[in-house]
Amino acid sequence: MKIERIDENIWIVKKEGRMRVPAIVYTDGKSIRSPELQNALQQLVNVATMPGIIKYAIAMPDIHWGYGFPIGGVAAFDAEEGVISPGGVGFDINCGVRLLVSNLKYEDVEDRLDELANAIFETVPVGVGSRSRKFSIDELKKVCRDGAAWAVEKGYGEEEDLRYIEDGGKLKDADPSSVSHKAYERGSDEIGTLGGGNHFIEIQRVESVYDREVAERLGIHENAITVMIHTGSRGFGHQIATDYISIMRNELRQHNSDLPDKQLINAPFKHPIGQDYFHAMCCAANYAFANRQMITHLLRKAFTKVFGGSVHLKVLYDVAHNVAKLETHELDGTRKRVVVHRKGATRAFGPGNSALPAEYKDIGQPVLIPGDMGTASYLLLGTKRAEKDTFGTTAHGAGRRLGRRQAKRELSLVKVMDELKRKKIIVRSASRGTLLEEAPEAYKDVDEIVWIVDKTGISRKIARMVPIAVIKG
Repeated sequence: MKIERIDENIWIVKKEGRMRVPAIVYTDGKSIRSPELQNALQQLVNVATMPGIIKYAIAMPDIHWGYGFPIGGVAAFDAEEGVISPGGVGFDINCGVRLLVSNLKYEDVEDRLDELANAIFETVPVGVGSRSRKFSIDELKKVCRDGAAWAVEKGYGEEEDLRYIEDGGKLKDADPSSVSHKAYERGSDEIGTLGGGNHFIEIQRVESVYDREVAERLGIHENAITVMIHTGSRGFGHQIATDYISIMRNELRQHNSDLPDKQLINAPFKHPIGQDYFHAMCCAANYAFANRQMITHLLRKAFTKVFGGSVHLKVLYDVAHNVAKLETHELDGTRKRVVVHRKGATRAFGPGNSALPAEYKDIGQPVLIPGDMGTASYLLLGTKRAEKDTFGTTAHGAGRRLGRRQAKRELSLVKVMDELKRKKIIVRSASRGTLLEEAPEAYKDVDEIVWIVDKTGISRKIARMVPIAVIKG
């Protein structure tokens, strides 16, 4: 494929062969030439061949190889003539991030970090196969319909929390009847659990502030303590993805007979199967919102146990990754309904967008880009430039450099733990293997990722947070 530079950190693969649109890549000159990026770039070109795709197939700077779509991939499809693809959403539907801001400073927690990490590890179920109380299918259907609001109604949090969650923590197109019995069984006892893999809870110290006026409005200042939650819909969302990939493969064979990659299996969005998947995916997204809401409640309990009743954790924002949204965007001067697939990508709406809560409407949507357990995470804001150029989207994290198996082969647990100890980062994990899979060396440089999205104007950085304690699955 022929790649051309159109800006310092923006590249284009012009339309050729079966491509219906060009492909746009946000990255630097070194990364665009790296061998490990080539498979992901081919996946992006494959996405550009799909029916009804609008404008571009887009890759964020954290792009890496995934199932069907690359992770860090963005594509919008015409709502009337386009498709919806489970590979463009991912198996962990609405794997997302929530940022909590505390009224504590670093000096308040410095000497009690071990105690706090232990309290969280004991309070929040973590790790692969972690379980919570079991809910009936009837109750799970309410979770599917109401998302985070279900959790608040059950006493897991505060009504105010809902204001600061993407879409209020509830996708209105959810239809519980589109979800299989097997998915309900898998999801019955996983709400309020962190899971394993790259999911984490991280206690952070605000190290740097880049826009003091905006940061103060958001309750952010140097040495403030923040908490980041990264998890999704667990086995419930995974089963929904698995179910509909199978259904599309079996019942839409002719439609999917000429794919450049069988993992791009899809359904016309208006087809009954496309609609069923969309409704089920919304159920999984709502399950994930409820999951992060319940974990927020458990974290508040753990903080209160250590620091007493005066401590407060406020939801700053909660963003969804791995989701397909029916949105209206302006294209060539015309407002058009499109199905925006964001796989390992973050919505980044700019100031004035009607989807934002009143408190953020004049500054733009908060954007959360986590690093890994040994590096920084960032708070940014969405921009009008993102709405114009990337369907209101930016990066979602550092992006993997090494696969999980490769990380286990190449990295030393002793060295990883020594480096975290040197940085004075406390770690609690249910699995030694996870610590290798999620080591800082397995990821790209998050500072570079954020520099690119800030430099290109698709989001702007507000603050940088560094980990002081990490809880992993």
